Amino acid sequence: MKRWLAGLLALVMALTLAACGTGDAKSDAGSTPDYGQAAPVGQETGADESAQSEDASGDIVNVQTQYPLTITDASGEEMTFEEAPQRIVSIAPHQTEILFALGLGDRVVGVSEYDNYPEEALTKPKVGNIQGNVEALLAVEPDLVIAGVSLNGSTIQGLRDLGVRVFATEPENIDEVIESILAIGLITDAQQAAQKVAEKMRADKQYVIDKVSGLNEDQKKKVYVEYDPLWTAGKGSFLDEIITLSGGVNIAADLDKWAQISAEVVIEADPDVIIYAEVTDYETGNPLIETIKSRPGFSEITAIKNGALVGINADIISRYGPRITDALMQAAKGIYPELFNE
Repeated sequence: MKRWLAGLLALVMALTLAACGTGDAKSDAGSTPDYGQAAPVGQETGADESAQSEDASGDIVNVQTQYPLTITDASGEEMTFEEAPQRIVSIAPHQTEILFALGLGDRVVGVSEYDNYPEEALTKPKVGNIQGNVEALLAVEPDLVIAGVSLNGSTIQGLRDLGVRVFATEPENIDEVIESILAIGLITDAQQAAQKVAEKMRADKQYVIDKVSGLNEDQKKKVYVEYDPLWTAGKGSFLDEIITLSGGVNIAADLDKWAQISAEVVIEADPDVIIYAEVTDYETGNPLIETIKSRPGFSEITAIKNGALVGINADIISRYGPRITDALMQAAKGIYPELFNE
């Protein structure tokens, strides 16, 4: 099975079965993660979480985290940092992208086997797949491991039982991705970099919203997304949010977050646009788009008749990090090119 498919299916199953295991940890916490101050991440005890000043334009500069810092992650785990972590391991590709986007590459001492972006991540020691290789992970002596609640599952508690500090996030929409980035920036004393990333992501999102704001219901296009043969994204998924923010109507909105769909249902829905992951169909060895176009009956779908086929890099649409708004921008431009070519 191809690297991408293996990684994606692991993610899909983890998310789908989140209630059976690590999802319970989040539920037991009884609330959303408490990183809610300073933009908007924060601490619960100790001195003010950050020291900052404003320049003449009102922009925040010289933002510094004040330690000790106490923060609660998405699994409900409360932890206190006496200083900024210096040896960080990421066991989730999206978390690795966040760390590098914050300029923390020099502090990253280990990544998962699936971490391929940015290019510098390829040079870092591998500490196993998303379940992690405990021996390899401990060998790099991390003072912090960054993980995803559903993606990394029971590995999180296993590492904690060994005395390893793990900070886990579980964003469910773009705004929560931004919050998680700000939280990691707070913990690592990279708040200024985190705020710049957050500002760019918010601007991307608002740009799309503004562009499609004039659409009435009759003008909204029906959209079908396929990231693996006849696997799609239903209500509550990131891809569903991307379609909705882009002014589209997800034909699979009545399905679970990650669901199989029949060819007959897609044909009957007759989407105006098809968004697909730029991957290889491992069963045929052909690009996924070729599988989609050659499927019996699909030649009559409006999207295929009109060539309204939007390919997006598989990593960008499956990793809930800084590039998720890049996926939003690409999807929106693909659905309504006429609005974005103005």
